[in-house]
Amino acid sequence: MQLRPCGNFRIGYGQELTVFSTDFGRLWAGIGLFLLFTALPLVSSHYLLYVINMIGIAAIATIGLNILIGFTGQISLGHGAFFGVGAYAAAILATRLHVPLILALPAAGFVTALIGMIFGIPSGRLKGLYLTIATLAGQIIIEYLLVHWESLTQGTMGITLPAASILGFSLEGDLSYFYLIFFSLLGMLWVAINVMRTRFGRAFIAIRDNDRAAEGMGIPIFRYKLLAFGISSFYAGFAGALWAFYMGSITAEPFTLGLSVEYIAMVIIGGLGSISGSIFGAVFITMLNEILRYVTQILMNTGFVSSTGLNIAPIREFSFGLSIVLFILFEPRGLAEIWRVIRSSFRLWPFSY
Repeated sequence: MQLRPCGNFRIGYGQELTVFSTDFGRLWAGIGLFLLFTALPLVSSHYLLYVINMIGIAAIATIGLNILIGFTGQISLGHGAFFGVGAYAAAILATRLHVPLILALPAAGFVTALIGMIFGIPSGRLKGLYLTIATLAGQIIIEYLLVHWESLTQGTMGITLPAASILGFSLEGDLSYFYLIFFSLLGMLWVAINVMRTRFGRAFIAIRDNDRAAEGMGIPIFRYKLLAFGISSFYAGFAGALWAFYMGSITAEPFTLGLSVEYIAMVIIGGLGSISGSIFGAVFITMLNEILRYVTQILMNTGFVSSTGLNIAPIREFSFGLSIVLFILFEPRGLAEIWRVIRSSFRLWPFSY
């Protein structure tokens, strides 16, 4: 009888750093990607495809924020503003400089990364609540500039983007943007996973766990904190640029503190320090938004609100806050931990009961 090794027995760093530890995992990942790009667009309505596209854009921005908060331990309340900077940067590049989409997306990301690193300078001396207040100031400053710098942003009039195309192929409708968004998401996901497996990612985690110990080990913490702000802002700017081209026109209204709170909720609910958790959080919060919009319409149409005198305006913020509190109380590691438990149960079945 031939015996087979059981358990996770690794004998090298290469095996430790693999994304999928088994061929079974690689197989199902391939099947999932195949279904994502073939079956899902065909069976989805226009509205569902729009929601899926919003999930993809939110996931890109959330991955960047998770690198900053979950892996580096630097809290930021300005991610929504950086998302707006990316949207406006792409719009200005496309309308005034006639930069094509394939170049405007990364260029908007780099512009946002530069601005994010400027607002990340206080992280060298501030942390915790004080750093949060500093990033909140950045959010307020950027909001003000987007509205009042009319010579650049057109103020409250907004900017209408030209029709986008890639290599001569015109992007029209939800389906064409679906492929652009999710190919971009896969690329950004691959970059994030590999960054966290390098010395930069290990330095981020060391700073998060104990910045003084990390500095004692020779890690230049200020430099790495700035890098984390830059990477996080690049993801936000790239996602904002995608959103701007997808929407076709932009104004400064969506890029408020509420949007920053949404992204923080995605990180917390999905799972701090988990790349896959960023995607879970984006799915959860985006679907929660759509459910709340549907419930609000029902309550308004039935006259229940007017008859009871209730104010349903803050129901969205209340739902986000309640979700965050419940996850912190009952599952602090978020949806990523729930998914890990489910996978372990399947792997150990029937001995997991």
